[in-house]
Amino acid sequence: MIPLGSCTMKLNATIEMLAISWPEIAGIHPFVPLEQAQGYQQIFSDLEQWLSDITGFHSVSLQPNAGAQGEYAGLLVIRQYLESRGENQRRICIIPQSAHGTNPASAVMAGMDVVGVRCDDQGNIDFEDLKAKVEQHADALAALMITYPSTHGVFEEGVRAICDLIHQQGGQVYLDGANMNAQVGVCRPGDYGADVCHLNLHKTFCIPHGGGGPGVGPIAVASHLTPFLPGHSVIPLPGEDRVGPVAAAPWGSASIVTISWVYIRAMGAQGLRKATQVAILNANYIANRLDPFFPVLYRGKNKMVAHECIIDLRQFKKVTVEDVAKRLMDYGFHAPTVSWPVAGTMMIEPTESECMAEIDRFCEAMIQIHAEIKAVEEGSIDSKDNLLKNAPHTADSVAVEHWSHPYSRMDAGFPLESQQEHKFWPRVGRIDNVYGDRNPVCSCAGMEAFMSNLSEK
Repeated sequence: MIPLGSCTMKLNATIEMLAISWPEIAGIHPFVPLEQAQGYQQIFSDLEQWLSDITGFHSVSLQPNAGAQGEYAGLLVIRQYLESRGENQRRICIIPQSAHGTNPASAVMAGMDVVGVRCDDQGNIDFEDLKAKVEQHADALAALMITYPSTHGVFEEGVRAICDLIHQQGGQVYLDGANMNAQVGVCRPGDYGADVCHLNLHKTFCIPHGGGGPGVGPIAVASHLTPFLPGHSVIPLPGEDRVGPVAAAPWGSASIVTISWVYIRAMGAQGLRKATQVAILNANYIANRLDPFFPVLYRGKNKMVAHECIIDLRQFKKVTVEDVAKRLMDYGFHAPTVSWPVAGTMMIEPTESECMAEIDRFCEAMIQIHAEIKAVEEGSIDSKDNLLKNAPHTADSVAVEHWSHPYSRMDAGFPLESQQEHKFWPRVGRIDNVYGDRNPVCSCAGMEAFMSNLSEK
């Protein structure tokens, strides 16, 4: 289980991965004449239609290679649309303070000026502050970028009113599709007022993305924005009003879209809906099991979360969220997202892929860690030499001849009884993060190695 919040680390099934190894898929150049790639064209056509149906939008471009590139492409489309209407003065992009960091960066790259809007105590967009910003910049308003469910893991009930407010002033609504795993088959961005959104096929639609990629971030747009979707200079696409290419290849990372094609085809409409429902159910199960120990920071009006939850660790004074993240490694878990979007918290997203046994094992680990924290907070164990401050514990560190810590080797290396039968050991012990950040060390060969090779030649 990799419970990284806002990352959607779900199962990448073998059946979905098989096609990328076929030479018919992997061996075609992106600029091959289209008549020699009719199979690919069918895959693109199917996937674009399915994504249109899922999002409620008119058209899709598969060109962007990542979510942030999709944001950039979508904002370029909005800008081109506004310019086609003679509204070149519209350059303001309103973005909530809770937004992903890529949102303001994409807006600036697209030539827009960013205006921030506050969030209320429940993690929702502050509607009154939004109204004030919209009125202040009415004639210059280009777009609002929102994430739904919000980055705080809550379905904002006022999303329709927010979209209507922007449209009344001539702006467009860009939906960040990072949290689409809570929407597929349940609701559609095109139905509640968005004009364009990007999708992370490497999250919601099962393309692996651990280790940095590759990604696919297609954009889906309403009919009035369709003529402005990205074009390409080598493989001409129909339409004269398209924005320029945002990626080197006309259909982006084409070979890996087969993964999402197989996933959608295998799941079907009912399967996709069930996946969303289970993802939301799993997140709420974790939220309710952990809340007595680690309060859940944000909930909707019905006291539920969306597909992820944020637990608050700021009440602890002698133990940090980083200590808990490292201690989880001793229990065999990758840590959730740490200190984002709120410092001193953890964002947990289990997805639909985890079985109850694994989710319960994670919850039991967190509950036991809470007991370890309590021992430190109450002073019953040393505040510096304890299970949390020394975590993670490697096999070598547990097997040393002379054990000097005030806790047992078993508590260090096998905190859960089940780990005595199956244990995943961390390979590296505790490191000083601050020192490492301030003192980078180059791990490549020195210049002398290259010079000696040249002299030998």
